[in-house]
Order: sequence, then structure tokens, then C-alpha cells
Amino acid sequence: MQDALWRLPATAQARAVRHAEVSAVELVDSHLERIAEVNPRANAVTQLLAERAREAAARTDRRRAAGEVLGPLAGVPFTVKESTAVEGAATTFGTERFRHLVAPADAPPVARLRAAGAIPIGHSNIPTLILAGMHTRSELYGDTVNPWDPARTPGGSSGGDGVAVATGMAALGLGNDSGGSVRIPAQFCGVAGLKPTSGRFPADHRVLGPDDPGPASQILVTDGPLARTVADLRLAYEVLAGTDPRDPRAVPVPAYGEPLVGPVKVAVVADPGGHGVHPAIRAAVERAAGALRDAGYDVREVPDVPRLDEALDAYGRITVTEFAAAWPVVRGLLGEGGDRYIAMAMERTPPASADEFMKLMGAWLNIRRSWAEFLDAYPLLLGPVFTEPPVEPGLESRDRAGRDRVASAMRLCTVTSFVGVPAVAVPTGVADGLPTGVQIVGRAFREDLCLAAAQVIENRLGTLTPIDPRTGAGAG
Repeated sequence: MQDALWRLPATAQARAVRHAEVSAVELVDSHLERIAEVNPRANAVTQLLAERAREAAARTDRRRAAGEVLGPLAGVPFTVKESTAVEGAATTFGTERFRHLVAPADAPPVARLRAAGAIPIGHSNIPTLILAGMHTRSELYGDTVNPWDPARTPGGSSGGDGVAVATGMAALGLGNDSGGSVRIPAQFCGVAGLKPTSGRFPADHRVLGPDDPGPASQILVTDGPLARTVADLRLAYEVLAGTDPRDPRAVPVPAYGEPLVGPVKVAVVADPGGHGVHPAIRAAVERAAGALRDAGYDVREVPDVPRLDEALDAYGRITVTEFAAAWPVVRGLLGEGGDRYIAMAMERTPPASADEFMKLMGAWLNIRRSWAEFLDAYPLLLGPVFTEPPVEPGLESRDRAGRDRVASAMRLCTVTSFVGVPAVAVPTGVADGLPTGVQIVGRAFREDLCLAAAQVIENRLGTLTPIDPRTGAGAG
């Protein structure tokens, strides 16, 4: 049916519910029908929350009938990554060990989306424990399939959300990103994704106990939405931004900053660090640069981003050092084969001593300062998300060469997570039957500038989804 409700963007879905053009129950049922049709092939939605979603939709319809003002995401179904808590559902991390780890409360971003009227419709697949690799394959739920080509990975670790959104099983997905885990699935699945500034969205990742993680996990991991349009991404951003007493890191910065004087300068780096970029990805960056230039942005190619290789080395050493003490237990949970991705990192990068770790923390701040100065000169940076088209499933866990290839391709994602700045991934078209995309990186707490530039690119180059995973052909 060409008029199926699941095809509508989230903004249109919410508007239709608020204006009584459709009921929230009808909207949820349309998505449940779509899930029943395509999820057996895509395997993106893991725990389906069908009855709970219908009950929430019925409450929304009763509130509207009673004359209450509905939220900006009224009735909009969204998926939630298997590592993020949804009250009453298990937070499994994709492993048998946590199959029955039922969450007593929503994680802050889930609560914020729900308060805005959105309805969680299911959990979504991840790599086992988020650590088994970039490909979305879990011990508990198996492989998630890229709807464009089953021989290519949908990316990860928020790959289930990327596929669910791309195929119309949900209007929004809630993932998280510590080095590309929202942005890579966005590129590989042909949707948009936002990694916010560290501290922009409140979060609480203490799923397994009362203790908080170390500094790397505290700073690097940011929750972020995936959507089919930039307007939908913007709406989710406005809902998710803010403070919460459960997260003292979240700061009360306005969602929109002061307009910049004159044309916004955009630095363009198609091949960060000079490590190589696929021609299709270079062409995607060039198309996006052209769209921005034609819209009046001051677009300039620059030699490189600041201190890339130094930042990548510090990222690796800090994260390995923080993770080393827990590795024997985690390795057992990952199981044979599932441990290869992290094991190769542990073998290559030994943990730092206490003195070395203190120096690394100082280097981290110093690198962040260099990026702040760079983004003071160029408020936006345009570059690749992943410097190759979607790769085969499990390449990063196959051998050292595969892991190094994937780590290199995601390098701009890694370094921008390391320095804590926002980035929006946006599609740029299709090459050889696979989606391409770029990311717009901005100054800290200027997600608004990133979203505005991404909207310009989308206006010129269009959207790619929803698609049907049976053929990969456009469903719209």
C-alpha cells in the first residue's frame, strides 16, 4: 500500500496523530504489520513490545479525545538498542547471560522520548555486549541484515536501529555512539544519525549495577537518534536535549545558539590523515560540498583535521587501559569467536601504567583544545563517516588486516567522539547499489549548525528510505 502510515516521516506521523487525522493505535498497528512483514528477513527488532505499544497508543488517543495537548512526538514508534533500558523489558546486551535482566525504569533518553509522546515498539539488535565487532551480530539474536545487500553489514553497534528505521519498522531509532556506532549504521543503511556533544543528552548506562564506569566510558559514549529525514532528527534532538538529575554530566545549554556572522565556514577533508578513501566516498563528500557551496556556505578544502593519528593512539590506549581489568570476565561472556575484535586490540595496545595514564589524560585535553581552535576557525567540518562503502559482515573480527582496515575507515568517527564534538550523518545518494553518506561535524554544543547544514545536503540530494529488504529497491 503506497499510503501505509509507516512510510510517513516521524514529523508527519506525529502531526497526523495530534490533528486526529489518524489514531495512535492505527499508527502503531501499521508499524507492527510492517515488522511482521520484513523483520523475519532483516532481523533488526529483537524484543517486540507489541501489546505495550498498543496500550500506550490507546492512552494517547484517550488523551487527545479528552482535549489534552499531545507532545511533539505523539504516537511515533521508536526502537531502542538492546543495551539501553526500557522499563519492564530485558536489557540483554544480546547475550544469553542477561536474557532476564529486566529494567526497573526507562533510561533517561527513553523517558524523554516517551514524555514527548513517542512509543517504544521494540528493542533492536547489537553486536554481543556491544563489543563483538562493528557488525550487528549477537549471541542471543543472530545477524541483522543490511536491507540494501545481505552480503554487506548494516554497521554497528546500533545496526538494529539503522535497519529498523531504513525499512520502515520504526520512525526513529535510539542508539548510542562512542566512535561511530550511530553514524556508521546511518551511512550503511541510508538514513540520518546524530552523535551529540558529550553532555548534551542525559544518560545513565549503569545497567549492570550501581557503579559508574571510568572516564573513557563516561565521556565517549553518547546516546543519539537515527531517522529517515533531517527534520525528524531535529525533532528528536529537541526532545532529547536537556538535563536530568540522574546525569550530572548533562548541562543546561540552549538547543540553538546565536546565529553566526557572515557565511558559515566549512572545512572539507575527504581523506582524514591521508590514509586513503574510496572513490565513491570521495565523490559523496564532493557532492555534499557542492550543495553547501551553492547554498551560500563558505566551503574550503583544508589539508587535514588536527592531530588525527595522535588522537587515535590516545583513544586506543585510554580505552584499553580502562577496560583491561574487566577483560577476563568480559571475554568469557563474549565466548569463542565473539572475543576476537577486542582481543586483537588488547594484544596490540598494552594497558598504560598509572603515570602513563595520567599523561594520556593530559594529552586528551590538549587534543580537545586543538580541535576547539580548529572549529573556532571553521565552525563546521565536512568529511566521510566511513571511508569505504559498506563492507562484508564480520570483516573487523576476521583477522588483523580486516580489523585494521575497519579501524582506519572509521577514523573520523573515532576522533570526533574522542574530542566530544557533535556530528550529523546524512545520506548523499547511491553508488553501485549501496548508500553513501557524509558527516557534518561542528563546534561543541552547536548541533543546530550541523543539522542546518545536513538539511541543505538533504534538500539537494534527497532521502533514500524507506526501502524493502527483499529487493533493496526504493519503497517510496
